Amino acid sequence: MFAPRNLLKSNATTFDRLLRIVDPLVIVIVGWIVYLLYLGGPALPPNYWVALLGAALLSVVVFPETGLYRPKRGASLADDLHALTYGWLTIAALGISVAFLTKTSDAYSRVWVASSALAGLMVHAAMRVALRLGLRWLRRRGYNLRHVCIVGAGELAREVVTRLRQAPWSGLVVGGLYDDAPGLAGTSIEGVPVRGPIAQLGPDLEAGGIDQVWIALPLRDEDQIRRVAAELRGHSVQIRYVPDIFGFELLRHSFSEIAGMPVIGLSDTPIEGTARMLKAAEDYALGAFLLLIASPLFLVIALAIVATSRGPVFYRQTRVTSGGRQFTMLKFRTMPVNAETHSGPVWSAPDQARGTGIGRLLRRYSLDELPQLINVLGGDMSLVGPRPERPEFVVQFRKDVPGYMQKHLVKAGITGWAQVNDLRGSSDLPKRIQYDLYYIDNWSLWFDLRILALTVMHVFRSRNAY
Repeated sequence: MFAPRNLLKSNATTFDRLLRIVDPLVIVIVGWIVYLLYLGGPALPPNYWVALLGAALLSVVVFPETGLYRPKRGASLADDLHALTYGWLTIAALGISVAFLTKTSDAYSRVWVASSALAGLMVHAAMRVALRLGLRWLRRRGYNLRHVCIVGAGELAREVVTRLRQAPWSGLVVGGLYDDAPGLAGTSIEGVPVRGPIAQLGPDLEAGGIDQVWIALPLRDEDQIRRVAAELRGHSVQIRYVPDIFGFELLRHSFSEIAGMPVIGLSDTPIEGTARMLKAAEDYALGAFLLLIASPLFLVIALAIVATSRGPVFYRQTRVTSGGRQFTMLKFRTMPVNAETHSGPVWSAPDQARGTGIGRLLRRYSLDELPQLINVLGGDMSLVGPRPERPEFVVQFRKDVPGYMQKHLVKAGITGWAQVNDLRGSSDLPKRIQYDLYYIDNWSLWFDLRILALTVMHVFRSRNAY
Protein backbone atom coordinates (compact mmCIF):
# COMPACT_ATOMS: atom_id res chain seq x y z
CA MET A 1 0.00 0.00 0.00
CA PHE A 2 2.65 2.50 1.08
CA ALA A 3 6.20 2.48 -0.29
CA PRO A 4 9.04 1.10 1.88
CA ARG A 5 11.61 3.36 3.50
CA ASN A 6 14.52 4.29 1.27
CA LEU A 7 18.23 4.59 2.00
CA LEU A 8 18.47 8.38 1.89
CA LYS A 9 15.56 8.75 4.27
CA SER A 10 17.02 6.37 6.83
CA ASN A 11 20.30 8.29 6.81
CA ALA A 12 18.74 11.73 7.34
CA THR A 13 20.33 12.10 10.79
CA THR A 14 23.77 11.26 9.39
CA PHE A 15 23.21 13.80 6.63
CA ASP A 16 22.33 16.48 9.21
CA ARG A 17 25.47 15.70 11.22
CA LEU A 18 27.57 15.96 8.08
CA LEU A 19 26.26 19.49 7.47
CA ARG A 20 27.16 20.46 11.02
CA ILE A 21 30.75 19.38 10.32
CA VAL A 22 31.03 20.85 6.82
CA ASP A 23 29.73 24.32 7.71
CA PRO A 24 32.57 25.19 10.17
CA LEU A 25 35.12 23.71 7.74
CA VAL A 26 33.82 26.02 5.01
CA ILE A 27 34.48 29.03 7.25
CA VAL A 28 38.13 27.99 7.73
CA ILE A 29 38.73 27.04 4.10
CA VAL A 30 37.13 30.18 2.67
CA GLY A 31 39.05 32.41 5.07
CA TRP A 32 42.32 30.74 4.08
CA ILE A 33 41.55 31.12 0.34
CA VAL A 34 40.67 34.80 0.76
CA TYR A 35 43.95 35.36 2.61
CA LEU A 36 45.83 33.58 -0.16
CA LEU A 37 44.19 35.67 -2.88
CA TYR A 38 44.28 39.03 -1.12
CA LEU A 39 47.46 38.99 0.97
CA GLY A 40 49.41 36.60 -1.22
CA GLY A 41 50.72 34.12 1.33
CA PRO A 42 49.67 30.48 1.68
CA ALA A 43 50.73 30.35 5.34
CA LEU A 44 48.30 32.08 7.69
CA PRO A 45 49.80 33.91 10.68
CA PRO A 46 48.80 32.42 14.07
CA ASN A 47 46.39 35.26 14.89
CA TYR A 48 44.48 34.65 11.62
CA TRP A 49 44.19 30.95 12.49
CA VAL A 50 42.80 31.95 15.88
CA ALA A 51 40.21 34.19 14.22
CA LEU A 52 39.10 31.49 11.76
CA LEU A 53 38.92 28.75 14.36
CA GLY A 54 37.03 31.09 16.67
CA ALA A 55 34.50 31.86 13.92
CA ALA A 56 34.17 28.14 13.17
CA LEU A 57 33.50 27.35 16.84
CA LEU A 58 30.97 30.18 17.03
CA SER A 59 29.14 28.69 14.05
CA VAL A 60 28.79 25.40 15.93
CA VAL A 61 26.77 27.30 18.55
CA VAL A 62 25.13 30.05 16.50
CA PHE A 63 23.92 28.18 13.39
CA PRO A 64 21.77 25.66 15.31
CA GLU A 65 20.20 28.52 17.29
CA THR A 66 19.04 30.20 14.07
CA GLY A 67 17.16 27.03 13.10
CA LEU A 68 19.53 26.24 10.25
CA TYR A 69 19.58 22.51 11.01
CA ARG A 70 15.93 22.04 11.82
CA PRO A 71 14.04 19.75 9.40
CA LYS A 72 13.35 21.89 6.32
CA ARG A 73 10.98 19.58 4.48
CA GLY A 74 8.12 21.79 3.33
CA ALA A 75 9.92 25.03 4.22
CA SER A 76 11.09 27.46 1.55
CA LEU A 77 14.66 28.15 0.48
CA ALA A 78 14.15 31.74 1.66
CA ASP A 79 13.77 30.45 5.24
CA ASP A 80 17.11 28.66 4.94
CA LEU A 81 18.88 31.70 3.52
CA HIS A 82 17.35 33.97 6.15
CA ALA A 83 18.63 31.71 8.95
CA LEU A 84 22.05 31.52 7.29
CA THR A 85 22.31 35.31 6.88
CA TYR A 86 21.21 35.91 10.45
CA GLY A 87 23.78 33.38 11.67
CA TRP A 88 26.61 35.02 9.73
CA LEU A 89 25.65 38.50 10.95
CA THR A 90 25.66 37.19 14.52
CA ILE A 91 29.10 35.59 14.10
CA ALA A 92 30.48 38.78 12.53
CA ALA A 93 29.04 40.95 15.31
CA LEU A 94 30.43 38.68 18.04
CA GLY A 95 33.84 38.48 16.35
CA ILE A 96 34.11 42.25 15.96
CA SER A 97 33.02 42.74 19.58
CA VAL A 98 35.70 40.33 20.84
CA ALA A 99 38.40 42.04 18.74
CA PHE A 100 37.31 45.44 20.07
CA LEU A 101 37.28 44.34 23.71
CA THR A 102 40.67 42.62 23.45
CA LYS A 103 42.11 45.54 21.46
CA THR A 104 43.28 43.19 18.70
CA SER A 105 41.26 44.63 15.81
CA ASP A 106 44.37 46.31 14.33
CA ALA A 107 46.01 42.90 13.97
CA TYR A 108 43.66 41.93 11.12
CA SER A 109 43.10 43.26 7.65
CA ARG A 110 39.62 44.79 7.55
CA VAL A 111 39.30 43.89 3.87
CA TRP A 112 40.16 40.28 4.72
CA VAL A 113 37.57 40.17 7.52
CA ALA A 114 34.80 41.63 5.35
CA SER A 115 35.71 39.54 2.29
CA SER A 116 35.93 36.32 4.29
CA ALA A 117 32.54 36.90 5.87
CA LEU A 118 30.87 37.79 2.56
CA ALA A 119 32.53 34.92 0.67
CA GLY A 120 31.66 32.47 3.46
CA LEU A 121 28.02 33.53 3.37
CA MET A 122 27.93 33.18 -0.42
CA VAL A 123 29.53 29.72 -0.37
CA HIS A 124 27.16 28.53 2.35
CA ALA A 125 24.20 29.95 0.41
CA ALA A 126 25.38 28.24 -2.79
CA MET A 127 25.67 24.96 -0.87
CA ARG A 128 22.09 25.31 0.39
CA VAL A 129 20.80 26.10 -3.10
CA ALA A 130 22.66 23.11 -4.56
CA LEU A 131 21.36 20.90 -1.77
CA ARG A 132 17.78 21.99 -2.40
CA LEU A 133 18.10 21.43 -6.14
CA GLY A 134 19.63 18.01 -5.53
CA LEU A 135 16.86 16.97 -3.16
CA ARG A 136 14.19 18.17 -5.58
CA TRP A 137 15.82 16.15 -8.36
CA LEU A 138 15.81 13.05 -6.14
CA ARG A 139 12.22 13.56 -4.99
CA ARG A 140 10.97 13.88 -8.54
CA ARG A 141 12.45 10.44 -9.10
CA GLY A 142 10.80 8.89 -6.06
CA TYR A 143 13.67 9.17 -3.56
CA ASN A 144 13.75 10.90 -0.16
CA LEU A 145 9.96 10.91 0.15
CA ARG A 146 7.85 10.93 3.30
CA HIS A 147 4.64 8.96 3.05
CA VAL A 148 1.73 10.63 4.80
CA CYS A 149 -1.73 9.46 5.69
CA ILE A 150 -4.44 11.83 6.88
CA VAL A 151 -7.06 11.30 9.58
CA GLY A 152 -10.15 13.03 8.22
CA ALA A 153 -11.69 13.36 4.77
CA GLY A 154 -13.60 16.64 5.03
CA GLU A 155 -12.87 20.12 3.72
CA LEU A 156 -9.82 20.52 5.96
CA ALA A 157 -8.30 17.26 4.67
CA ARG A 158 -9.07 18.32 1.11
CA GLU A 159 -7.20 21.59 1.75
CA VAL A 160 -4.21 19.69 3.14
CA VAL A 161 -4.08 17.34 0.15
CA THR A 162 -4.32 20.27 -2.28
CA ARG A 163 -1.53 22.24 -0.61
CA LEU A 164 0.83 19.28 -0.40
CA ARG A 165 0.21 18.51 -4.07
CA GLN A 166 1.12 22.11 -4.90
CA ALA A 167 4.46 21.63 -3.13
CA PRO A 168 5.94 18.46 -4.67
CA TRP A 169 9.44 19.72 -3.77
CA SER A 170 8.63 18.96 -0.13
CA GLY A 171 8.67 15.23 -0.84
CA LEU A 172 5.49 14.70 1.20
CA VAL A 173 3.24 12.18 -0.53
CA VAL A 174 -0.31 11.55 0.70
CA GLY A 175 -1.11 7.87 0.35
CA GLY A 176 -4.50 7.61 2.01
CA LEU A 177 -7.27 9.15 4.09
CA TYR A 178 -9.17 7.65 7.03
CA ASP A 179 -12.61 8.84 8.12
CA ASP A 180 -15.57 7.37 10.01
CA ALA A 181 -18.21 9.07 7.87
CA PRO A 182 -20.48 6.44 6.32
CA GLY A 183 -20.10 5.85 2.61
CA LEU A 184 -16.65 7.45 2.28
CA ALA A 185 -14.65 4.21 2.32
CA GLY A 186 -13.58 3.29 -1.19
CA THR A 187 -14.05 6.81 -2.54
CA SER A 188 -11.29 9.33 -3.19
CA ILE A 189 -10.61 12.96 -2.24
CA GLU A 190 -8.59 14.92 -4.81
CA GLY A 191 -7.40 11.59 -6.21
CA VAL A 192 -6.33 10.19 -2.81
CA PRO A 193 -8.21 7.06 -1.73
CA VAL A 194 -10.22 6.92 1.50
CA ARG A 195 -8.91 3.61 2.85
CA GLY A 196 -11.52 3.10 5.52
CA PRO A 197 -12.61 4.17 9.00
CA ILE A 198 -10.12 5.55 11.50
CA ALA A 199 -9.96 2.13 13.22
CA GLN A 200 -8.32 0.77 10.06
CA LEU A 201 -5.34 3.09 10.53
CA GLY A 202 -3.80 1.00 13.34
CA PRO A 203 -3.41 -2.21 11.29
CA ASP A 204 -2.10 -0.19 8.32
CA LEU A 205 0.52 1.42 10.55
CA GLU A 206 1.62 -2.00 11.76
CA ALA A 207 2.05 -3.09 8.14
CA GLY A 208 4.65 -0.32 7.70
CA GLY A 209 5.41 2.18 4.98
CA ILE A 210 3.78 5.17 6.70
CA ASP A 211 6.11 7.88 8.01
CA GLN A 212 3.70 10.55 9.23
CA VAL A 213 0.07 10.78 10.29
CA TRP A 214 -1.60 14.15 9.95
CA ILE A 215 -4.79 14.74 11.93
CA ALA A 216 -7.06 17.01 9.90
CA LEU A 217 -10.34 16.95 11.81
CA PRO A 218 -12.53 20.02 12.43
CA LEU A 219 -12.26 21.75 15.81
CA ARG A 220 -15.74 20.57 16.79
CA ASP A 221 -14.40 16.98 16.91
CA GLU A 222 -12.18 17.73 19.92
CA ASP A 223 -12.90 14.43 21.70
CA GLN A 224 -12.05 12.39 18.62
CA ILE A 225 -8.86 14.38 18.03
CA ARG A 226 -7.72 13.60 21.58
CA ARG A 227 -8.58 9.92 21.21
CA VAL A 228 -6.80 9.53 17.87
CA ALA A 229 -3.70 11.37 19.12
CA ALA A 230 -3.55 9.10 22.19
CA GLU A 231 -3.85 5.95 20.08
CA LEU A 232 -1.19 7.09 17.60
CA ARG A 233 1.38 7.45 20.39
CA GLY A 234 1.56 3.68 20.44
CA HIS A 235 3.13 3.68 16.96
CA SER A 236 6.57 4.83 15.79
CA VAL A 237 5.35 7.49 13.36
CA GLN A 238 5.48 11.26 13.38
CA ILE A 239 2.16 12.78 14.39
CA ARG A 240 1.09 16.20 13.14
CA TYR A 241 -2.08 18.14 13.85
CA VAL A 242 -3.40 20.60 11.28
CA PRO A 243 -5.48 23.26 13.10
CA ASP A 244 -8.78 24.01 11.41
CA ILE A 245 -7.88 27.65 10.84
CA PHE A 246 -7.89 27.91 7.05
CA GLY A 247 -11.28 29.58 7.28
CA PHE A 248 -9.88 32.44 9.34
CA GLU A 249 -8.49 35.54 7.65
CA LEU A 250 -4.95 34.93 8.91
CA LEU A 251 -2.26 37.58 8.89
CA ARG A 252 1.26 36.70 9.97
CA HIS A 253 -0.10 33.95 12.23
CA SER A 254 2.24 32.41 14.76
CA PHE A 255 2.50 29.57 17.23
CA SER A 256 3.91 30.38 20.65
CA GLU A 257 3.74 29.56 24.33
CA ILE A 258 2.43 32.05 26.87
CA ALA A 259 2.26 31.22 30.59
CA GLY A 260 2.77 27.56 29.72
CA MET A 261 -0.14 27.54 27.24
CA PRO A 262 0.19 26.90 23.49
CA VAL A 263 -1.24 29.95 21.71
CA ILE A 264 -2.01 30.52 18.03
CA GLY A 265 -1.77 34.15 16.99
CA LEU A 266 -4.28 34.72 14.19
CA SER A 267 -3.22 38.30 13.48
CA ASP A 268 0.17 39.28 14.88
CA THR A 269 2.03 42.53 14.57
CA PRO A 270 4.39 41.44 11.80
CA ILE A 271 7.45 43.54 12.49
CA GLU A 272 8.78 43.08 16.01
CA GLY A 273 12.14 42.67 17.73
CA THR A 274 15.05 42.41 15.32
CA ALA A 275 12.77 42.97 12.34
CA ARG A 276 11.58 46.29 13.79
CA MET A 277 15.18 47.45 14.29
CA LEU A 278 16.15 46.40 10.75
CA LYS A 279 13.23 48.24 9.18
CA ALA A 280 13.89 51.35 11.28
CA ALA A 281 17.57 51.30 10.26
CA GLU A 282 16.53 50.94 6.62
CA ASP A 283 14.11 53.88 6.90
CA TYR A 284 16.44 56.29 8.66
CA ALA A 285 19.65 55.44 6.79
CA LEU A 286 18.18 55.14 3.30
CA GLY A 287 15.65 57.93 3.91
CA ALA A 288 18.38 60.37 4.93
CA PHE A 289 20.48 59.37 1.91
CA LEU A 290 17.57 59.83 -0.51
CA LEU A 291 16.65 63.18 1.04
CA LEU A 292 20.23 64.35 0.66
CA ILE A 293 20.58 63.43 -3.01
CA ALA A 294 17.07 64.74 -3.81
CA SER A 295 17.62 68.13 -2.20
CA PRO A 296 18.55 69.90 -5.49
CA LEU A 297 15.35 68.52 -7.04
CA PHE A 298 13.40 69.79 -4.00
CA LEU A 299 14.65 73.30 -4.71
CA VAL A 300 13.79 73.14 -8.42
CA ILE A 301 10.26 71.83 -7.73
CA ALA A 302 9.65 74.43 -5.01
CA LEU A 303 10.67 77.28 -7.34
CA ALA A 304 8.44 75.87 -10.12
CA ILE A 305 5.41 75.73 -7.80
CA VAL A 306 5.95 79.28 -6.55
CA ALA A 307 6.39 80.57 -10.11
CA THR A 308 3.25 78.92 -11.56
CA SER A 309 0.57 79.22 -8.85
CA ARG A 310 -0.35 81.15 -5.73
CA GLY A 311 -0.07 79.40 -2.39
CA PRO A 312 2.36 77.37 -0.25
CA VAL A 313 4.92 74.95 -1.66
CA PHE A 314 3.82 72.09 0.60
CA TYR A 315 0.37 70.58 0.98
CA ARG A 316 -0.35 69.22 4.46
CA GLN A 317 -2.99 66.57 4.91
CA THR A 318 -4.08 64.38 7.84
CA ARG A 319 -3.54 60.69 7.17
CA VAL A 320 -3.69 57.46 9.21
CA THR A 321 -0.65 55.28 9.95
CA SER A 322 0.16 52.32 12.22
CA GLY A 323 -2.20 51.68 15.13
CA GLY A 324 -4.78 54.03 13.61
CA ARG A 325 -2.67 57.02 14.66
CA GLN A 326 -3.17 60.23 12.69
CA PHE A 327 -0.30 62.36 11.41
CA THR A 328 0.29 65.26 9.03
CA MET A 329 1.59 64.02 5.69
CA LEU A 330 3.59 66.35 3.44
CA LYS A 331 3.34 66.59 -0.33
CA PHE A 332 4.31 69.15 -2.91
CA ARG A 333 1.18 71.15 -3.66
CA THR A 334 -0.26 70.10 -7.03
CA MET A 335 -3.72 71.73 -6.84
CA PRO A 336 -5.06 75.24 -6.32
CA VAL A 337 -5.40 76.17 -2.65
CA ASN A 338 -9.23 76.05 -2.73
CA ALA A 339 -9.56 72.80 -4.76
CA GLU A 340 -11.75 71.04 -2.16
CA THR A 341 -13.59 74.03 -0.73
CA HIS A 342 -16.92 73.02 -2.29
CA SER A 343 -16.44 69.29 -2.91
CA GLY A 344 -14.94 68.25 0.41
CA PRO A 345 -12.55 65.28 0.57
CA VAL A 346 -12.69 63.30 -2.69
CA TRP A 347 -10.48 60.78 -4.41
CA SER A 348 -8.53 61.94 -7.42
CA ALA A 349 -9.79 60.58 -10.73
CA PRO A 350 -8.38 60.80 -14.27
CA ASP A 351 -11.27 62.95 -15.53
CA GLN A 352 -10.78 65.59 -12.84
CA ALA A 353 -8.88 68.73 -13.82
CA ARG A 354 -8.06 70.03 -10.36
CA GLY A 355 -4.29 69.99 -10.73
CA THR A 356 -2.12 72.93 -11.73
CA GLY A 357 0.08 72.65 -14.82
CA ILE A 358 3.21 71.79 -12.88
CA GLY A 359 1.08 69.77 -10.46
CA ARG A 360 -0.10 67.35 -13.13
CA LEU A 361 3.51 66.74 -14.14
CA LEU A 362 4.55 66.13 -10.53
CA ARG A 363 1.68 63.67 -9.97
CA ARG A 364 2.36 61.85 -13.23
CA TYR A 365 5.86 60.95 -12.05
CA SER A 366 5.00 60.80 -8.32
CA LEU A 367 7.42 63.64 -7.57
CA ASP A 368 4.79 65.24 -5.32
CA GLU A 369 5.46 62.40 -2.83
CA LEU A 370 9.12 63.35 -2.25
CA PRO A 371 8.48 65.48 0.89
CA GLN A 372 7.26 62.32 2.61
CA LEU A 373 10.93 61.48 3.13
CA ILE A 374 10.65 64.07 5.91
CA ASN A 375 7.73 62.06 7.36
CA VAL A 376 9.94 58.96 7.24
CA LEU A 377 12.72 60.65 9.18
CA GLY A 378 10.09 61.95 11.63
CA GLY A 379 8.99 58.38 12.37
CA ASP A 380 5.42 58.68 11.03
CA MET A 381 6.00 56.76 7.81
CA SER A 382 8.22 54.08 6.34
CA LEU A 383 9.83 53.99 2.92
CA VAL A 384 7.80 50.87 2.10
CA GLY A 385 4.36 50.03 3.44
CA PRO A 386 0.63 50.38 2.67
CA ARG A 387 -0.25 53.86 1.46
CA PRO A 388 -1.89 56.00 4.16
CA GLU A 389 -5.48 57.15 3.74
CA ARG A 390 -7.43 60.15 5.02
CA PRO A 391 -9.47 59.58 8.23
CA GLU A 392 -12.75 60.28 6.41
CA PHE A 393 -12.09 57.44 3.98
CA VAL A 394 -10.82 55.07 6.67
CA VAL A 395 -14.20 55.32 8.43
CA GLN A 396 -15.91 54.37 5.17
CA PHE A 397 -13.52 51.68 3.96
CA ARG A 398 -13.33 49.77 7.26
CA LYS A 399 -17.05 49.01 6.81
CA ASP A 400 -16.90 48.12 3.13
CA VAL A 401 -13.58 46.30 2.66
CA PRO A 402 -12.85 43.11 4.67
CA GLY A 403 -9.49 43.27 6.44
CA TYR A 404 -8.99 46.96 5.65
CA MET A 405 -7.88 47.93 9.16
CA GLN A 406 -5.21 45.19 9.18
CA LYS A 407 -3.05 47.40 6.97
CA HIS A 408 -2.54 49.63 10.01
CA LEU A 409 -0.51 46.94 11.77
CA VAL A 410 2.54 48.56 10.14
CA LYS A 411 3.59 52.11 9.34
CA ALA A 412 2.23 53.67 6.20
CA GLY A 413 4.72 53.85 3.34
CA ILE A 414 5.74 56.15 0.51
CA THR A 415 5.55 53.18 -1.85
CA GLY A 416 4.27 49.64 -1.48
CA TRP A 417 3.62 46.26 -3.08
CA ALA A 418 0.22 47.43 -4.33
CA GLN A 419 1.70 50.56 -5.91
CA VAL A 420 4.39 48.75 -7.90
CA ASN A 421 1.63 46.47 -9.19
CA ASP A 422 -0.16 49.61 -10.49
CA LEU A 423 -2.88 49.51 -7.84
CA ARG A 424 -3.18 53.18 -6.97
CA GLY A 425 -5.44 56.13 -7.61
CA SER A 426 -9.03 54.93 -8.10
CA SER A 427 -7.98 51.33 -8.80
CA ASP A 428 -9.75 48.32 -7.27
CA LEU A 429 -9.57 48.99 -3.50
CA PRO A 430 -10.28 45.42 -2.25
CA LYS A 431 -7.56 44.11 -4.56
CA ARG A 432 -5.19 46.81 -3.34
CA ILE A 433 -5.81 45.73 0.26
CA GLN A 434 -5.05 42.12 -0.71
CA TYR A 435 -1.66 43.26 -1.98
CA ASP A 436 -1.05 45.33 1.17
CA LEU A 437 -1.85 42.36 3.40
CA TYR A 438 0.35 40.11 1.29
CA TYR A 439 3.22 42.53 1.88
CA ILE A 440 2.61 42.52 5.64
CA ASP A 441 2.37 38.73 5.79
CA ASN A 442 5.58 38.26 3.77
CA TRP A 443 7.68 41.19 4.95
CA SER A 444 11.43 40.96 4.81
CA LEU A 445 14.24 43.45 4.31
CA TRP A 446 14.87 41.92 0.88
CA PHE A 447 11.20 42.39 -0.06
CA ASP A 448 11.47 46.09 0.86
CA LEU A 449 14.57 46.56 -1.28
CA ARG A 450 12.88 44.77 -4.18
CA ILE A 451 9.85 47.09 -3.94
CA LEU A 452 12.08 50.17 -3.83
CA ALA A 453 13.89 49.01 -6.97
CA LEU A 454 10.57 48.28 -8.73
CA THR A 455 9.27 51.71 -7.72
CA VAL A 456 11.95 53.46 -9.75
CA MET A 457 10.95 51.53 -12.89
CA HIS A 458 7.24 51.80 -12.14
CA VAL A 459 7.24 55.61 -11.96
CA PHE A 460 7.73 55.84 -15.73
CA ARG A 461 5.07 53.34 -16.77
CA SER A 462 2.21 53.65 -14.27
CA ARG A 463 -1.25 53.92 -15.81
CA ASN A 464 -2.94 55.09 -12.59
CA ALA A 465 -0.84 58.10 -11.56
CA TYR A 466 -2.76 61.37 -11.92
